[in-house]
Amino acid sequence: MPMTSDHGADQEGPGFDAVLRSYRLRAKLTQEELAARAAVGVRTVRDLERGRASRPQRSTVELLAAALGLAGADRLAFLAASRGRPSHAGPAARYVRLPPASDLIGRDGDVAELVTRLSQPVGETPRGITLVGLAGVGKTSLALSVAHKLTDAHPGGVAGIVVTDGSTAGEVLGGVAAVFGVGRPEDLVSRIAGRSTLLLIDAVERAPEAVAETVAGLLAQHPSLRFLATGRHPVGLPTERVWPVAPLIAPPAMAGPTLADVAGYPAAALFMDRLVQVRGAPIEPDEVEPLAALVRRLGGLPIALELAAARGRLLTVAEIYDRYGDRVLDLSGRPADGGVVSVRDAVAASYRLLTVEERHALHRLATFRNRWSLDLAEQIVDSRPATDVVHLLDRFLELGMLSARGARAFRFRLLDVVGDYALEQAAAQGDLPAARRRHAEVLADLALAIAPDLKGARLAEAAARLDDVAGDLGAALTWAAREDPHTALRLASCLPRWWRFRGRDVTGRQWLRRLLADPRTTDADPAVRAWAKVGLAQLALQHGSGAEEIDSAQSALAEFRALDDVSGQLTAHTQLAALWMTARVFDRAREHGEAALELARAAGRTQDMAIAENSLTWHEVRRGDLAAARERLAEVDRLASRCGEHRMRAIAVANLAEVERLDGHLDEAVRLGRAAIAELEEVGDPGHRRRVLATIGKALAEAGRDAEAAEVLAELRPADSGALPDGPAAIVDAAVALRRGEDKRAAEGYATAARAYAGGYDARDVVEALIGLARATSDSSSRARALTQLREMVRAGNIALLARERAVLAELPEWDRPGGSD
Repeated sequence: MPMTSDHGADQEGPGFDAVLRSYRLRAKLTQEELAARAAVGVRTVRDLERGRASRPQRSTVELLAAALGLAGADRLAFLAASRGRPSHAGPAARYVRLPPASDLIGRDGDVAELVTRLSQPVGETPRGITLVGLAGVGKTSLALSVAHKLTDAHPGGVAGIVVTDGSTAGEVLGGVAAVFGVGRPEDLVSRIAGRSTLLLIDAVERAPEAVAETVAGLLAQHPSLRFLATGRHPVGLPTERVWPVAPLIAPPAMAGPTLADVAGYPAAALFMDRLVQVRGAPIEPDEVEPLAALVRRLGGLPIALELAAARGRLLTVAEIYDRYGDRVLDLSGRPADGGVVSVRDAVAASYRLLTVEERHALHRLATFRNRWSLDLAEQIVDSRPATDVVHLLDRFLELGMLSARGARAFRFRLLDVVGDYALEQAAAQGDLPAARRRHAEVLADLALAIAPDLKGARLAEAAARLDDVAGDLGAALTWAAREDPHTALRLASCLPRWWRFRGRDVTGRQWLRRLLADPRTTDADPAVRAWAKVGLAQLALQHGSGAEEIDSAQSALAEFRALDDVSGQLTAHTQLAALWMTARVFDRAREHGEAALELARAAGRTQDMAIAENSLTWHEVRRGDLAAARERLAEVDRLASRCGEHRMRAIAVANLAEVERLDGHLDEAVRLGRAAIAELEEVGDPGHRRRVLATIGKALAEAGRDAEAAEVLAELRPADSGALPDGPAAIVDAAVALRRGEDKRAAEGYATAARAYAGGYDARDVVEALIGLARATSDSSSRARALTQLREMVRAGNIALLARERAVLAELPEWDRPGGSD
C-alpha cells in the first residue's frame, strides 16, 4: 500500500536526490545551469534528482560538488549522501515519501492551480481534492507532480499510499501510518502535531468505502491534514473538491499544418516526445499531417498517445494512423502489475462503474458524432421514468468520460474512445438499433424546428445551428435511409434551404431523389413528401437542372392544395416561377409569380409578398421596362422593411444595382452594389454576393475604372488556379479585357460566360454574354453563331433588347441582315 518501488521509487528522509536538489536550489541554479557548470549531461542531473539513476560515480559527485561551490562540512555531507550514508549536515529536507514525478507535458495550468489551492491555510479551501478521470488520463502523474511541489508548504510531511483492491478501512489506515513512519495509527497525532501535512491517495476506486471511512476519520482527528486523491470517481466527502482531469488538448483540423502549428498543442507535444524517445529520430515534415490526425483521433488521452507512440519503433506515423485510426481501443502495451494493458481496458474500468440506466444513456449519447447540447441530450436519453440529465452528465464528467468546453449550447462531447466503447457495448447488448433510431428521430425533430427560420432574416443564424450538427445530420440520414426511410425522408425534407445555402445542392438532391424513389416511403405523410418534392426542385434550380424537376414542383403544388397548406403553395408557386424561367417558358413563370403574390396578399403574408414582387421584377426587365422594375424593387424594400427582412432588403438593393447598370447609370450601380455587398456579408449569402460582384465589376469596366474592376475580378476568380471560372468571373474578365482592347481574351471570356449561364435563372445573363461575344470576336463564323443563338433566345423568350444593347448590335453588319433585328 505505501508508494514504493513498484509505483516508482521509495524515499524516506533525505536521500541523495533530495540533498542534491536542496543544494542546487540554495545555489539558485537550474538543472541546466548546474549541468553546464559541472560539465555533465542535464539528463544525469535530472535523473539523480528524481531518484531514477543508480548510485552516481565518485567523479560525477565531485564535479557536482565543485559546481555547487561546496566546501568543508557541506562537501562531506554531500559525498556521504551520494554513498547512501545518512548525513545531518546541509539544508534540512522535508519529510517526503513519494515516488519521483515523471515528465509531465501539457498540465502546467492544472499543476499551478492545484499547488495554489493546496498551499493555502486549512479552512480557506476544501480539505482535499480528488483528481478524477479515465484510467490512463494521467491522474497519478499529475498528483505526484503537484505533491512534490508542495513539500515546502507542508512541514508535517508529504507521503502517499496506493490503495489495493478490496482493502479494509483498517488496512488503509495502517498504510497511512506506515508511510508517515509510525508504527500505529494512534501515533499519527504526535507525528503530525498540528503541522500542515499532505496525504496522497492513489486509486480510490479500488476500495471506495474503506477510503471514504478512513479519510473522514483522519480529517476529523487531524485538522491540519489535507489530502490529494486520484480515482475514477471521487471519495465522496463533503469537504472534498472534485477535479476532473481531461485529456490533453489536440490540434484542430487544419489545412497543411506545419510542425510549429501542432507542436504547441499538449497532446501532440506528448506524442512527439514519446515517439522521439522510442525511435531516436525527429518528426519528418511529411509526418505532420498524419500526426495531427492521429492525435485528434486518440482524443488526447495520454495512455492512447503513449501506446500509439510505442508503435513508432516499427511503423511510420502514417502507418500507425492507418492501422489504428479506426480501432483506437485495440491499442495495447505489455502487461504490468496493476497497470492498464490497453485503451479498451482503461475505458472498460470506468464503464463498469455505471448503473444499467447510466450505460443505456451512454449508448444513446455515443451516437452523436459532434458536440451536442443539454437539450439534445435530454431528447435522446428519453428514459422512463425520466432521468435528470444534468445529474447524469455530471456523473459522466466526474468519471472523465465527458468533455464540456466553453459556454455555447453545443459544448458536450463524449471522449472518442468512450464513444467507441459505448457503441461496441450497445451492439453486444442489442441496444444499438434503438439508439441509432432515437438519434435519427431527434435530428429530424431538430431540423423540423429549425426549418421555418431558414427563410428570412434568421437564415444565417438557423444555418449555423444546423452547421453545429452537420456530421450528425449525415450520420442520421445514412442510417435512417437504410433502416427507417420515413424518418430519413422527414429529415431530408427539412434541409433543402440549408443544403442550398451551404452549396451542397447536388448532394441534397441525390438524397431527396433516393428517398422519394424508395417504395417504402410511398405511404409517408403526404405533407412530408410534398416538401421533399419542392425541395428537390429548389436544389435542382441551384445547379442549372431546374427544368428536370418541374413535374416534382407541380406535383407538390397539387398536394399542398389538397392539404390546404398555404406555406407549401407559396413555396411551390415561387419555385415554379423560377423553374419555368430556366426552361425559357417565361409566360408560365410570370403566371406562377403573380399567383404567389395574389396568395400572399390574401393571406396577409408580408414576407412572401416581398419574395413574389422580387421574382416579378425580372419579368419587367425582360420586357425592357426598367421603370416598372424599379417600382417593384421599391415595393420589395418597403415590404421587407416592414417585416424586418434584412436579407431580402439587401437582395432588393443588389437587384436595383443591376437595373441601374442596365440603364447606363454606372456610378449609381457601383454605389448600390457595394452597399448590397456590405449587407449580404452581414447576413451571410455567398451566392448572391458573387452576382452583385459581377454587377459591380461590369459597371466599373464599362465606366473605364480599370484598376477597380481588376480588383473585383481578382476576388471573383477561383481560388483553385486549375478550376474553370463561373459565369460572374468569366463575364467580368471579358468586360475588363474588352475595355483594354484584348479582344481575343474578351471573346473567350464571353463564350465561357454564355456556357456557364445557359440554363440559369435569368436569360438576360446569356443575352449579355452573347452580345459581348459577337462584339469581341474577330472570327466571322463565331460571330454568326453567337448572333443566331441571340436571335433565337430573344424570340423564344420575348425579350426586349435595351437601347444600349441595340446600339452595340447596330454596329455589327450581320445584325442588319434579313431577320437580324427581329
